[in-house]
Amino acid sequence: MSELKILKQEVITCTKCPLSKTRNKPVFGNGNPNATIMIIAEAPGYYEDQSGVVFQGKSGELLDKVLAASGFNRKEHIYISNIVKCRPPNNRPPNDTEKTTCLPYLYKQIELIDPKIIILLGATALKSLVDPNAKISQIRGQWIDWKNRLVLPTYHPSALLRNPKLKRPVWEDIKKVVAKYRELINPDHYAAYC
Repeated sequence: MSELKILKQEVITCTKCPLSKTRNKPVFGNGNPNATIMIIAEAPGYYEDQSGVVFQGKSGELLDKVLAASGFNRKEHIYISNIVKCRPPNNRPPNDTEKTTCLPYLYKQIELIDPKIIILLGATALKSLVDPNAKISQIRGQWIDWKNRLVLPTYHPSALLRNPKLKRPVWEDIKKVVAKYRELINPDHYAAYC
């Protein structure tokens, strides 16, 4: 059994924080375990909690459209996970205890997947991994060196669903990811709109 599968078993049976009592299904993450790009968001939502699969529902559909337009997909290029693996009640942001308890799982995922590029979706992912005082509106679209990895924060797809004006800045951010991917990984990467 691979280390990633062993870690997934740990997460599925985890009872270290109160979220384990209210969750339906823990959401470990999915995509290509050898991905060169990792996407990290906040926490599972309703649909993820029901299915156990990361990024479902309208946010997941929008993310998949953005990825497809960039020439990326979950099977080949991307691995997706969250700061916490269980849905907080009523989709509230995870609290400090929940994040602190769950972050070691994410750190191990990052170590095992070893992505060249990490995309942080939303303020919680940015604050949890990079800087608790960072503001997504000020830092999005800027490359950050985090633990010798290239990290680019941008808005979460759910924010785009609430405020369509954010679509243009996110698209500009994704174009930077495509350019960096071509620079570091595949100079011939085809993206229909980049």
